[in-house]
Amino acid sequence: MTFSDADFASELPTLSIRDEHGRTLACQVEQTFEIEGREYALLLPLDTPVEIFSWQADESGETDALIDVEESAIDRLLPTARAVLAEHDLTLQRSAVTLSVSGEIPEPQEDDCFVLEIGDLDDDGEPDTEEFQTLATFFHDDMEYTICTPVDPLLLFAEIAGRDEARMIPPEEFERLRPEIESSIFDVLT
Repeated sequence: MTFSDADFASELPTLSIRDEHGRTLACQVEQTFEIEGREYALLLPLDTPVEIFSWQADESGETDALIDVEESAIDRLLPTARAVLAEHDLTLQRSAVTLSVSGEIPEPQEDDCFVLEIGDLDDDGEPDTEEFQTLATFFHDDMEYTICTPVDPLLLFAEIAGRDEARMIPPEEFERLRPEIESSIFDVLT
């Protein structure tokens, strides 16, 4: 079944992504396009994506560094993280693809934001970075954790799986389709 941009704008402004655990993430459809006879969408989560980082000593032991919390550790942290965010009128959800919060996120203040190096070096030899806004901190088992949201919107690329569902594209398939994805997005912007 093929959907045009007009169909999504008038009838279906959102799609849900479902993961293998049955969790969902409702997203606004930003753009749709066809590649190799299949329908894809660029999606923006309706709730705010968040990440939990832990503070751990670096190799020298002199300074602390933020480390992304392993997926396997998230479930044991959720009760405490939910309670801390509830104090800020935010509701933490174990969504597909990412943790998310519903509620009004405060405007980013310089003191609440930080930049992390992520991934490999870019073409200019500079590290890829992402800016985050701190929403809350908490302690669990004598370790400090920080709940953050990316300052820039999180856009997801997914295959349309039905009138109201989408399937996340595995990383290797995304890399294979990347040139066509970028071309499709660029064509819409020009």
